[in-house]
Amino acid sequence: MSAVLRTPFVRAEGDSFALGYQHGQARAADLRAFLDDGLCRLNRLLPEPVSLPELRPTIDAYLAEITAATPDLAEEIRGLAAGADIDPYEAALLQLRREILGYQKIPTAGDCTTYALAGAEPVLAQTVDLNGNLDDQISVLEIVRAGTSRRVLVLSFGGLLGYLGLNSDGLAVGLNLVLGGEWHPGVPPYLAIRHLLDNAGSVEEAVRVLRKLPLASSRNIVLCDKDTAAYVEVLDSDFRVEYGLNTAHTNHFLHPDLAPRDEINVFARNSSVRRLEQCRTRLATVPADPEDHFAVLSAPPINVTDNGDIRRERTVAAVVLCPGRGRLHLRPGDPAVHATEIFTLS
Repeated sequence: MSAVLRTPFVRAEGDSFALGYQHGQARAADLRAFLDDGLCRLNRLLPEPVSLPELRPTIDAYLAEITAATPDLAEEIRGLAAGADIDPYEAALLQLRREILGYQKIPTAGDCTTYALAGAEPVLAQTVDLNGNLDDQISVLEIVRAGTSRRVLVLSFGGLLGYLGLNSDGLAVGLNLVLGGEWHPGVPPYLAIRHLLDNAGSVEEAVRVLRKLPLASSRNIVLCDKDTAAYVEVLDSDFRVEYGLNTAHTNHFLHPDLAPRDEINVFARNSSVRRLEQCRTRLATVPADPEDHFAVLSAPPINVTDNGDIRRERTVAAVVLCPGRGRLHLRPGDPAVHATEIFTLS
């Protein structure tokens, strides 16, 4: 299945400020509209409404950590604000939405199913399950940073500098939400993934880079290159890594050291276990091409369909990353009904 691209694509080239400026300029109208929609829909999701002035101390605390650990990305956020003609605090808030939302122990139906297969044709595939009806905020960014030959292709939502993606060295990075520990000012995992793609060329190098970052919240990071697949579970300052030729992960901790500290509620855990079991069953026969992978990602229970509640996580995209070919295959929205779009590093 293929289609004419309908997802916005932005190619940004230059130093950090220029990268952000070009991204912001290309998406300016959409980002301003998103910010005007209940403060990027936070006020349609949080128990109590918030305002930008009251969030500024929190944003400042996060920005201090981001600037110290990833100064290039801090500069890119400033460029995003200038290019989109928005307040610098608004540009930062776009990176921090998930951290501001935090986590609550309430029933949920999904929050990403991810798997990776190393080998001659490595693949990382996943659903993207989010609340907030964010399928209208999807874009794809190609990043060509000055001073390096490494190029990056990332999926973005509403001005995010990173979410998941691949780079020209053949590294792919995906993620899952896992719940636990204390969420606090630090580097948001979405920005951390972009930092990995900017600075690592292999799974082993990505693990080393990741360990140096003060992550703001719990997460599972899935990594893949031609030699190795791995997941990295992060809970507070604890990292647990499992390597192999393939891996699959959903939304509960798998490593025995971290599983006792899992804060997932029983309803969400049941969904997570079902999706993981289904994923492993379907992967017993390894899919042959991206469309076969989309068949796995499009079927329930892995594909979590819309029930009309903006507060409920649902599948807003499915992605098949082919890092050896520099290709990002995307089905925006419900992957069972939307055609595949293909983005390739130039």
